[in-house]
Formats: sequence, structure tokens, C-alpha cells
Amino acid sequence: MPDFQAEALEELGRYIRAQREFAQLSLRNLARLAQISDSYLSQVERGLYRPSPAVLKAIAGVLGIPPSTLYRRVGWLDETTHDHPTVPDAIAADPKLTDEQKAALLQLYRTLTR
Repeated sequence: MPDFQAEALEELGRYIRAQREFAQLSLRNLARLAQISDSYLSQVERGLYRPSPAVLKAIAGVLGIPPSTLYRRVGWLDETTHDHPTVPDAIAADPKLTDEQKAALLQLYRTLTR
């Protein structure tokens, strides 16, 4: 594999490991939650293996980051491509918020952005 691809995979692996550690997940727990094997995830984190888009999407889902973040790091998307949700969409999609909290946040957001 060309050097730039190897570097991208190593960077991707370092990023996934850092996000996993930030989320306070062991390698085994992240692998289990993403429904992949420990050894597979270990190889990805060490930059030895290029995961499929589906695997990156599963890892991103567990880590709570957009899959596009990982796709960019491996070189599948350019840096100008963005798929960030709108603030109202993000509030509505957050499972940690109650309906009342969502309504309050949306009202505050709309007030601040008028």
C-alpha cells in the first residue's frame, strides 16, 4: 500500500483509539458494542487494516461521532464535505434529553438566533 494510505490508516487508528479512551471504553467493550472482534479493532487501531464503511459507521455510532469524521480521516471524503446536522435536528435526535428539555433548548436556540 502506498505511504499516504498507510499514514491515513495509522492516523485513523490513533484517532479511534483516542476517542475510545476519551469515552472510557476498553478495546473489548468498543468491539462488542460495534459488533466486531477485538482483534479486528486492534488491527484497525494500529493502522494495520482498512475497515469497511459499515465497520467505521458502527464504530462512529458507538463513539457518538459522525461517520463522516472517520471517512475523512481514511481519505474517503474531502475536507470540504460536511454533513453536520442542524442544531434543531441534533436536539431532536439526542436520546439523553427529555421532551421537555428538547422543547426548552429549541425555544432558547430560536430566541438566540433571531
